[in-house]
Amino acid sequence: MSEAKGGRGAQLKHTGLRPGWTTGACATAAATAAYTALLTGDFPDPVTITLPKGHTPSFALAAEELTDAHAMAGIVKDAGDDPDVTHGALVRATVRRLPDGQGVIFKAGPGVGTVTRPGLPLPVGEPAINPVPRQLIRDHVALVADTHGAGGDVEVTLSVDHGEEIARSTWNPRLGILGGLSILGTTGVVVPYSCSAWIDSIRRGVDVARAAGRTHVAGCTGSTSEKTVVSEYHLPEDALLDMGDFAGAVLKYLRRHPVDRLTLCGGFAKLSKLAAGHLDLHSGRSQVDKAFLARLARDGGGDDALCREVADANTGLAALELCAAAGVPLGDLVAVAARDQALSVLREAPIDVDVICIDRAGTVVGRSSRA
Repeated sequence: MSEAKGGRGAQLKHTGLRPGWTTGACATAAATAAYTALLTGDFPDPVTITLPKGHTPSFALAAEELTDAHAMAGIVKDAGDDPDVTHGALVRATVRRLPDGQGVIFKAGPGVGTVTRPGLPLPVGEPAINPVPRQLIRDHVALVADTHGAGGDVEVTLSVDHGEEIARSTWNPRLGILGGLSILGTTGVVVPYSCSAWIDSIRRGVDVARAAGRTHVAGCTGSTSEKTVVSEYHLPEDALLDMGDFAGAVLKYLRRHPVDRLTLCGGFAKLSKLAAGHLDLHSGRSQVDKAFLARLARDGGGDDALCREVADANTGLAALELCAAAGVPLGDLVAVAARDQALSVLREAPIDVDVICIDRAGTVVGRSSRA
């Protein structure tokens, strides 16, 4: 990979983490090898492809099959140091000849999902093979065809061994992608520190909600907060965004793609981080600021003794309990401050925001609004 002076490439080099390859890159390599074998009788191994930013990775084949009617090649996905659920999955491409003029037609084989809801970058009924991987495969099919004097009219069926089982650990079922995984990737490269798959899922979740006509969506930090907002607002599943720690990703994407109303719901401690100005709520990248909570407690009428206790509290929950005992509504104060931070990130986007803080049992301990 080429060296970068700044941005993602420089950060990756600094971390020392090893990048990997997307399912789209693996599928492209598998299709390239299979079509080459269909035309020549031999599988290139390793097979080399060219990715959108000029990378030229080579992939060893893990499976191959050649008959008069088709060729199949398989490649094991290497996600590098990213904790990707598809790491180690076997991605297969089966290529069959088509009559002249048909172009490249994509099919979903076992373990690759099918789109069943609008709002994704593919029509309903299409295999969940995203636009960039499709174009990569088309480009490489054309290159192989030109090299060997063929027409390039083929059916490409992509499959992933155990893909339907793996997909249960992804957002695909909620997004309406049923039957397996998506074939993804815009650059072909997995950048392990970026959590790009989660953030991309947040964006696709917003797209699906908007396409379904949802005017109220909820960014939730986990399953307990999802249950809370469903109980409070009876929101359908496709209006729920699995925000996790990425509050900034939700807010920045909604700033460009607004809906009428956004509810943010999560644990008191996590949302206290947002209230203090943090957009990444991960425990390794931001901490509960007890001094900030002490200032909020003072604004809520807390005396000097209470504020000192809050500042010295062991956890955010302990600070919340101290304030509750003193009659200071720290949960509401955090929710209001978190709402204000959210609105500042949204800027002038026409979105009404409310925030709900809960404890670990799912009990509401703070609201920005009583409406």
